[in-house]
Amino acid sequence: MESKSKEWTPMEAGKSSVTAVVPSFNPDQRLCTTVEGLLAAGFCDIVLINDGSSAETLAPFQDLARLPQVTLLTHTVNRGKGAALKTAFAWLLEHRPQCSGVVTVDGDGQHHPEDALACVRRMQEKEQVVLGCRNFSRPEVPPRSRMGNRITRAVFHIFCGMTVSDTQTGLRAIPRRYLEPLTAVAGERYEYETNMLLALKDQHIPYSEVEIRTIYLEENRGSHFHVVRDSWRIYKLILAHFFRYALSSLASAAADTGLFGLLSFLLAGVLAGTALTAAATAGARLLSSLLNFSLNRYLVFRGGGPLGRALLRYYALALPLLLAQFLLTEGVFQVAHVSDRQTVLRTVIYAVVMTALFVGSYVIQHRWVFAPDKKEERNERL
Repeated sequence: MESKSKEWTPMEAGKSSVTAVVPSFNPDQRLCTTVEGLLAAGFCDIVLINDGSSAETLAPFQDLARLPQVTLLTHTVNRGKGAALKTAFAWLLEHRPQCSGVVTVDGDGQHHPEDALACVRRMQEKEQVVLGCRNFSRPEVPPRSRMGNRITRAVFHIFCGMTVSDTQTGLRAIPRRYLEPLTAVAGERYEYETNMLLALKDQHIPYSEVEIRTIYLEENRGSHFHVVRDSWRIYKLILAHFFRYALSSLASAAADTGLFGLLSFLLAGVLAGTALTAAATAGARLLSSLLNFSLNRYLVFRGGGPLGRALLRYYALALPLLLAQFLLTEGVFQVAHVSDRQTVLRTVIYAVVMTALFVGSYVIQHRWVFAPDKKEERNERL
């Protein structure tokens, strides 16, 4: 990485103590317009990152680098937006000890300087990460962008338990205290911004939203977002939470189903009918639930408040699910006239019923069982 650094003298307070970070790849004149707008709005320190742009697009960087308020950092090859942001964050932590925070701004003209200021003001008032979110219900939003946002918001809400109006916003104000942990977040390209949102939840970093202008220039043709490739990078991160839950549930289901089959075989000579189903179900679920609780708390949802509270909530959910499992399983046995000696068929039916209860259990665990304390939750959304 190459850098061009200048002496920096921040003003005592306000927006001038916040650095604007502008990543860019193969820019046009809109980059100059973006930076000039930030300067006119009062930002006196701008870190501009050339993320390996081609030779024919270097003129905007060269022009802007002459400005005393601009520091240019350069990647010799294209590494991605996430890498560019992390390069800037790491550089600021080392070279800007008096910087109170940053605001990240896309260089393609989609973010208005006044919106950047609004995010900075909220950040300074609340000492929290602030997301500048577009209103996708406005008529000027391209249909593809509107639909993409609706789908991503829904996936984020269902599988990650987060309500974010604009999951792909590049306008984000971040206090200095959170730069180091966010620099350590995985991701080199557009998926980094999604990972950053997940890190806010996992690390209990408070955040809020500010509605900003919805600007699409030439149907967003200046964007370097690759619809298939970059969408997959983003969605696979969002779904990773659900897949971890699926693996945890699969391991627990295997233990549960195996125990049910074993107990059904061992108790068949002692119990019969409904009593056999109830005993095998209760024994299998009790043992497998302890495994499931441990996996979900420490590997899937990674926390969730005090252990006692989480355990109490877990079994407050597990007991109704156990009852539902028993009633549905026994109901199928009665309707299908499955005998006590048909152990394999009974086990298959049991597994099918358990799978049907799978998604609902995930949603409840994510939003209630392993949710943060109410105080932490309020702080995150203030």
